[in-house]
Amino acid sequence: MAAVAARPARRRTPRGVIAGKALVHVLALTPAAILAWQIRQEWLTGSGGLGADPVAEIEHRLGLWALRLLLVTLAISPLRQITGWTGALRFRRMLGLYAFAYATLHLSAYLVLDLRGYWTQIFEEIAKRPYITVGFLAWLLLIPLAATSTQAAMRRLGRRWGQLHRLIYPITVLAVLHFWWLVKSDVREPALYAGILAALLGWRAWKRLRGVSARRTAAAG
Repeated sequence: MAAVAARPARRRTPRGVIAGKALVHVLALTPAAILAWQIRQEWLTGSGGLGADPVAEIEHRLGLWALRLLLVTLAISPLRQITGWTGALRFRRMLGLYAFAYATLHLSAYLVLDLRGYWTQIFEEIAKRPYITVGFLAWLLLIPLAATSTQAAMRRLGRRWGQLHRLIYPITVLAVLHFWWLVKSDVREPALYAGILAALLGWRAWKRLRGVSARRTAAAG
């Protein structure tokens, strides 16, 4: 009888990676958990710490965390290039999915709490208010990224997967613009995030130009 070929052993995920992912989950969920608790307290006692306009505060926090997570996602590649820590790449898709989750909650809060169920008004608001236009566009562009965040999608799309996920750049620009136009008067906070985004995009542009220059030098030599 022919010997049965042994199945290749499945690679075990290192414990450090498991612990790291657990930590990312906890950190990413903590703002939502705190907000949920404050909403509960606001509903029960009217003193949840959400300020004079709880609806605006809820929408603001959810949108702010979506933007922060987008920027953290963009920071992964520069972090790897500067420190040489390739393990950071393992958390990039998780962070991107959490950014989409917070953006979806941000939009849902606007539809449910602000429009109060008159969801058909969203199209009128999109056409009338530029900050809603760019914010809604950013959320729409996040959908294909979230839908193709699996390993199976990466294998199926091949090189096109990377091309598709470059949408993260215009998405983050639109998110910063949405925040900037929403604030209107005191733009110090959105300016801070715009500066962080400019630094992250500037780093990528510098690395690309440096690579082009190096290839030209090598070809000339």
